[in-house]
This record gives sequence, structure tokens and C-alpha cells, in this order.
Amino acid sequence: MKTTESDSLYNNLETKSVQDLISSINQEDQKVAKAVELIIPQISAFVEDLVARMKLGGKLYYIGAGTSGRLGILDASEIPPTFGADPSLIVGLIAGGDKAIRKAVENAEDDVNGAWRDLESFNLNENDTLIGIAASGSTPYVMGGLKKAQESKILTACISCNQEASIAKYADHKMIAIVGPEFVTGSTRMKAGTAQKLILNMISTTAMIQLGKVKGNKMVDMQLSNAKLVDRGSRMIAEELGISKENAEPLLLKYGSVRKAIEESQKKARD
Repeated sequence: MKTTESDSLYNNLETKSVQDLISSINQEDQKVAKAVELIIPQISAFVEDLVARMKLGGKLYYIGAGTSGRLGILDASEIPPTFGADPSLIVGLIAGGDKAIRKAVENAEDDVNGAWRDLESFNLNENDTLIGIAASGSTPYVMGGLKKAQESKILTACISCNQEASIAKYADHKMIAIVGPEFVTGSTRMKAGTAQKLILNMISTTAMIQLGKVKGNKMVDMQLSNAKLVDRGSRMIAEELGISKENAEPLLLKYGSVRKAIEESQKKARD
């Protein structure tokens, strides 16, 4: 039996108090980071290959169904505002299309040709990378996409929570975090989903840092899409240039990004 489908370590959940339920969920959640820690070498090896390709102009694609697909889309959608990257740099696709983000699409994950069909419009090349995300490790939509990508000489990787993940045979890099049975038997939106989110955070954040999207520890290329981010950017500039936040904000608004405001101000000071 797949680990993700094995019986919960807890029983008679309906008889437990709210605090007991929450405490037990928390106990299980604490196992997730430890499981991810065990595969840091595999994640690191993958990111090194990924970044080398991205520096050549390659892009990163996520494919998944259900929770796994939604997590890929979430990670991809946060890259442009956080790091100022082009939306096409990291793309998330879900079985059943965008409508499946909110509502399950019947049988979509069972379409073994669906992912490659969804990917064809992006004209993938040998500098691109595809990650298949599947807690079970056997989702046909993901497996079919990875298989076709590997045949097309595209770098492939998988994120799963089952040791015997079928999709792994089509992945050049295997990132498999064994988090154990779910608190509610088979509910992979819980620990497996959390593990996938942690791994995706590691992959995309590290890649963006390696691509020069962070200076020091600051998101210097973030999009200034609301007042909170303008305030944050102004504080970054003030700290870097040793000026007041009140003097930093006009620079930010003039140049449109933290990076450019700092660079232009430093250039003027040198001149």
C-alpha cells in the first residue's frame, strides 16, 4: 500500500475535542520538515541543474492534479510579484485547466496525454525543465507529461511522498519526501501537500537568488503593487543608502524598483 494511502495513526477522530484534534495535527505536521530535510541533497542537485539551464534562457514548468497542481500554480504565480520575474519564467499547469483550480474536473488527472497537450503551446526546448508533482506518485496526467518531456530531452524532476512513485522512472531528479500516513487517512492536502509546498519554496526561491533576484536578503526586484510594498521598498532603500524613509520613497517611485533606485543613487554619488 502507498504510504499516502495507509491508515492514519489516529482513530475515532469524531470523538476527540477540538484541542486534541488540533494538537494531533500539529504533531503530524512537525514530521514534515524532518522528512524534507532528509532529501536536501536531492533538492540541491536538482536546483543546480535547473539554474544552469535557466541561465541559458530555460524556463520551469510544474504539472500536477488536484492539490499538487494547485500548489504548483500558487508557487509559479508568486514569482513575478516577489522577484520581478517575467510570468513566463515559471509556469504552473493543472489537470483540467484553470477551472480545476477552484473545482475538481472529473477524470482530468487520468488523461495520460493531457499534460503534454497542455505543454505543447509553450514550445518547450532542451533548456527548459519540467517538474511533475504528485503525492501518490502515480497520477497519469503527471506521468504522461514527464515521459514525453524526457523523450524530448527536457530536464525532468518529480516531487512525491511515496517511495515507490511510478512517476520517478521518468524523472532525472527524484525528490521524494516520506511524510507518513495522513492525519485523516488519504487526505494528501495535509502533510503531503505541506511537504510539496516546502520543496517548491526551496526550489523557486533558491533559483531566483541564484539568478540575481535578491540583494543581501532583500527582494530588490519585487513589484510595487500596493502601499505595503512601496513602504517596504522605501525602507530597503533607506537602509541601503543611509537616508530617511521619507527621502527614499520618492526615489523608489521615480525609478520603479528598489534595485534601480539604489543603483542610480549610488551612481550619482560616485559621479
